[in-house]
Amino acid sequence: MFEIIKSGGWMMLPIILCSIGAMAIVAERFWSLQRKKILPPELVPQVWKLYREKKLDDATLRHLRNSSPLGCILAAGLANSHHGRKFMKECIEETGRKVAHDLERFLNTLGTIAAVGPLLGLLGTVFGMIEIFSSLMLHGAGDPSVLAGGISVALITTAAGLTVAIPSLIFHRYFERLVDDYVVSMEEEALKLIDILHGEREES
Repeated sequence: MFEIIKSGGWMMLPIILCSIGAMAIVAERFWSLQRKKILPPELVPQVWKLYREKKLDDATLRHLRNSSPLGCILAAGLANSHHGRKFMKECIEETGRKVAHDLERFLNTLGTIAAVGPLLGLLGTVFGMIEIFSSLMLHGAGDPSVLAGGISVALITTAAGLTVAIPSLIFHRYFERLVDDYVVSMEEEALKLIDILHGEREES
């Protein structure tokens, strides 16, 4: 494996760095985007219990806001529940946009790696082919096997770039879909909160 990497030349270095960066982002996103961290299943019942018992003071709302993304959105609505349904909804939507932006952290970088990986590989192949044809001009093509071997080495960077880009693209699409699902679920819970607080829906 080391010999293959070495054969790819200096363009293998940025491809390897992209690979390390992509793996780090994927691992971090899998850890951060766990459903129990984003949408704690016990959170909504706890909020309703505190609301019924009138224990939603500033300290409780602050703790709720820092507990999870869903808690942050619910806290925004509860803190402004006395200002009316329209203002409460606006506050929830504003907080929801910020939460969604936070959930998409590093996904742009992962998408960039997926796009740049094949280009780096192609660039490495072009440099390799330039070296091969420069050598042919100086020394001729006495042995076809040498030419074939040189082309094979030049194509290593393209293969490496695609190997990095394909999983990066798959995980990028997966995490984007996951974030979208979380945002929809949080919006549903927030709208339910608005309706219950303003008597348009019964608590379930």
